[in-house]
Amino acid sequence: MIFADREQDRAAALAAAKSVGARVIGSERIADAGERLNRQAAVDSVLIEVSEDTPQLDRLLEWANHAARNGTAAPIISLPRALIDLVAARIDEPKVALLCDATVEDRTGALAFAVAERKHRLHDQGVEADAERLRRLSEEVARIAGALAELSTTARVAAYSPFPVAAGGAGEEELDADKVRALIRVRRLRDQFFPKDLFADPAWDMLLDLMAARLEQSRVAVSSLCIAAAVPATTALRWIRTLTEHGLFVRRHDTEDGRRIFIELSDGAADALAAYFRTVHQMGVRLG
Repeated sequence: MIFADREQDRAAALAAAKSVGARVIGSERIADAGERLNRQAAVDSVLIEVSEDTPQLDRLLEWANHAARNGTAAPIISLPRALIDLVAARIDEPKVALLCDATVEDRTGALAFAVAERKHRLHDQGVEADAERLRRLSEEVARIAGALAELSTTARVAAYSPFPVAAGGAGEEELDADKVRALIRVRRLRDQFFPKDLFADPAWDMLLDLMAARLEQSRVAVSSLCIAAAVPATTALRWIRTLTEHGLFVRRHDTEDGRRIFIELSDGAADALAAYFRTVHQMGVRLG
């Protein structure tokens, strides 16, 4: 099932469905999604092509969350970068695939993975390769996030004293947002001399950005964190979701705007980062 308002988005979704050999049972505008889903007996996957904020969008996103949580369908939401915050605030179910500024290939891979998960079989070897690639990526993200979560627990349990934030003790350097931001700038400096993809490390980049924000007592929207990750927005959204699932990130609703959320470090992740910076300082490496 495809829901799209723009013809180019509909064409991209249809091309993706054709690539994986999926049967399209309907293609409707988002305004008609509610009525169409009400009379649809069953559907394996739904591609929702979001192009603008409309009155009907909230209800469709709510349906996608519910369908993924209950396992009745595998929703895939393709959205422009400008709507990241709006969609992220409505979608908190990890099984909903989020694609930002997606290509036909991005849609094809996500649909192949959804079909593989629901059908447990694929007929086309090329589709199998796409699904397997996405599965390996998901497993790698989960593995790294799990290791970070273990580090977070270790930092809380072990005899580390938190790196000073407000005032430094004897022999200790005070940690502040400027020093963390300086470290981020040094990381970005590599891009001037080497290909950016060579050093892609979105989890660490986002952890640093959120640590600086914590020290500044500022809040970070999902769209801003995607920029800090220095990878394609779809990849950043996948990392944000995984790190949230593993307890390193925390979603906070904006009390002034119910259609937006902020991402913060969990206390455990902040403790782990503080322990890291303290250890770096003990090794004689200055942060700024």
